[in-house]
Amino acid sequence: MRDLLIAGGGPIGLATALYAARAGLDVVIREPRTGPIDKACGEGLMPGAVAALRDLGVRPEGRQLCGIRYLDARHTAEAAFRADFGLGVRRTVLQQALARRVEAAGVTTEARRVHEVLNAADHVEVDGAPVRYVIAADGLHSRVRRALRLDRPPASSPRFGQRCHVEMEPWTSYVEVHWSAVGEAYVTPVGPRQVGVAVLSRDRRPLAELLRGFPLLAARIDDQVRSRPRGAGPLRQRSKQRVAGRVLLVGDAAGYIDAITGEGIAIGMAQARAAVEAVVAGTPSRYEAAWRRIGWRHTALTSGLVMTTRLSVVRRHIVHSASVAPSVFAAAVDQLARPA
Repeated sequence: MRDLLIAGGGPIGLATALYAARAGLDVVIREPRTGPIDKACGEGLMPGAVAALRDLGVRPEGRQLCGIRYLDARHTAEAAFRADFGLGVRRTVLQQALARRVEAAGVTTEARRVHEVLNAADHVEVDGAPVRYVIAADGLHSRVRRALRLDRPPASSPRFGQRCHVEMEPWTSYVEVHWSAVGEAYVTPVGPRQVGVAVLSRDRRPLAELLRGFPLLAARIDDQVRSRPRGAGPLRQRSKQRVAGRVLLVGDAAGYIDAITGEGIAIGMAQARAAVEAVVAGTPSRYEAAWRRIGWRHTALTSGLVMTTRLSVVRRHIVHSASVAPSVFAAAVDQLARPA
């Protein structure tokens, strides 16, 4: 009987496998998709995520990020990362770098999905086969979370994300966040001649239409070649709990608020490490408290930002407020940049 089965072979599932292999567990990954797995995301890694990847021996190629810049039609506010740099990296490049490290660690990956998960007294039955523990890292719309009836209905109106790549030389070493009534547009340099552009919005119009709501950005990229957009959502996902018997949820599968702060990979990796520690200790229930401890700062910042910026008056003045209170903005960015 294997020690651990990981459902999902995205970045958090692969990181979980590396933590498990480091701890000496006999681990297998189940992931039905083959090749580099892409996803509509901002592709900016906060310094905490870069540090966590470095600790696992993973160093993906990308563009160094110096900080975060907010912009609207009239104002600009920016804050540099204080302790370390971030990294703009294509999702597929990150996936491949982690996959190579997982293969070098001798972890087996099976090209099939998890269908049925049943807790027993001292193991978990996964599609009829026993395994001691399961860690689900199968994303926003986790099949494992649904199979265990751990879904909770969203508490707010949904937001959706779309992303494309623009073939042009990056004009900034910052993650730019453009604010408008439409939502937020995130600009992340990811290569020598490639810039990622992602829009978060409650409006489900095509990306090309949404970008017209950001005239400063639209004017810069309008004549450039763009990739086909990818979409994701609804972003808000909730779970009743993160541990059910011998099954633990990590990353987006454990619940997701919004991409507005860009901390997803850093938080997910910290959860993966804590989940593996609970498995090694033979006390999976302790992961629930660890999950809350890891995510409290992220939850407070993200929930507060999403909730307050639903008000049009707040949204109109957020960049101006950040520009006239640079120390407050810098402190918020520093919180985002810290390891989870």
